Amino acid sequence: MAVIDTVDARERILDVTAALVLEHGVAGVAQRQIAERVGIKAASLYHHFGSKNEIVEAVFRQGIDVMEHAWDEAAAATSADPRTRLATHIRAHLSALFENGSYTAAHVTAFRTAPAEVRGAVVPMRDAYEARWTRLLSDLDLVDQPGLNRLTLFGAMNSSVEWFDTERGNLDELTEVITSRFWGRTP
Repeated sequence: MAVIDTVDARERILDVTAALVLEHGVAGVAQRQIAERVGIKAASLYHHFGSKNEIVEAVFRQGIDVMEHAWDEAAAATSADPRTRLATHIRAHLSALFENGSYTAAHVTAFRTAPAEVRGAVVPMRDAYEARWTRLLSDLDLVDQPGLNRLTLFGAMNSSVEWFDTERGNLDELTEVITSRFWGRTP
């Protein structure tokens, strides 16, 4: 087994776990698999994390961090035009799903099936991110039920990780389609 430094090993463990969770779901990933792919012994995982749940929680937290960072960049770049603001945030969310590794995609596809302790630890972060979207929809005066409409919008964006292929389409086109459908007009 290769010797890697502590910071690199921790990052590698998270990278590998995110990819495995995205591919197999939380229940389909064993600590032994993670260790094998990282190139360390299974017992060495405990030098970095206390349990598989702790690793998965860290992956989910990093996935939300990516989304929060994308949101902040979109907020800084948005114009006053409501449709452009919405499209910029949709594009940022899609970017977090497709262009920033597997952390965010693993989070949105596997969160519901994660152990309750993992979900419970991450829910406050998810709620804060979702509240930003609810406020945006309310501020844009787009809908009379911003919470329900946020869920509809999230369904369109998040499910795209399971069917959208960035090799056959681009995120700008997907952004336009989702924005247009949500906005109520076709391009």
